[in-house]
Amino acid sequence: MSRGSNDSGSKYSGRQGGGKRRKSYARGNSPIKKKMEKSPLSNEDGIRLNKFIANSGVCSRREADMYIAAGNVTVNGQTVTEMGYRVKLTDDVRFDNRRLNPEKPEYILLNKPAGFFVTGNPEKGGRTVMELISKATSARVSPIGKLDNQAKGLLLFTNDGTLAKKLAKPKNGIRQIYQITLDKNLSSEDFEKIKTGGVFIEGSKVSVTAISFIEDRPHTEVGLELNSIKEHIVTKIFKSLGYNVESLDRVVFGGLTKKDLPRGRFRNLTQQEVINLGML
Repeated sequence: MSRGSNDSGSKYSGRQGGGKRRKSYARGNSPIKKKMEKSPLSNEDGIRLNKFIANSGVCSRREADMYIAAGNVTVNGQTVTEMGYRVKLTDDVRFDNRRLNPEKPEYILLNKPAGFFVTGNPEKGGRTVMELISKATSARVSPIGKLDNQAKGLLLFTNDGTLAKKLAKPKNGIRQIYQITLDKNLSSEDFEKIKTGGVFIEGSKVSVTAISFIEDRPHTEVGLELNSIKEHIVTKIFKSLGYNVESLDRVVFGGLTKKDLPRGRFRNLTQQEVINLGML
């Protein structure tokens, strides 16, 4: 056979007359293209699952692919092992049954003014605290705990679900200090009753860490420290003794204070403050 002739295999790797190179089938360029079957779990939009996992801080994208293939990841309750599967930010993505958040953790402290609702918008035209922190972050943060519409003071927001859950149900409560204005002077008898734990709310004894009259102020103004996270607990304490709370200002929350934080303003927590909250 002459040097210039082509055998039956040369058309797969060499040039044919006209100089055009044929694609090598050995590299996966089959002339028959099979239509890829789409998984019933696939989403057309959103981000790749491995990126979602990597953004949450669990591991790298390459490691995420291994965990996905091993069946360690679920999306909306279903195990997903498909490479390239896409998810939305609203999907419930879990790694070893722990829900993941692909957004950077945000921690925002607001000095809430009166007249803003913490959750919902129960009255037409009512304003919420979310308006006050709208420029703080684009992340979907939520408030931890509640303050009444007319209450003032510290309110913490975060998208860190682990910390939020921990602070919402702490074993020993969270240290909080309130400055309170009552509709009348607090009597010495009721002062001692609160101080010694003689107040019962809904059948349970309320333990107060400290109570004091504010120096050089009428006895309608009181400082109260407690760890309870029960809703409306401060108002209930005084109401049970025949007092109405006219003003409520939370000045300390879990070690956080209003120092250098004017009413209606917000700031991001420092890394050390986040660490301290995680240790509560």
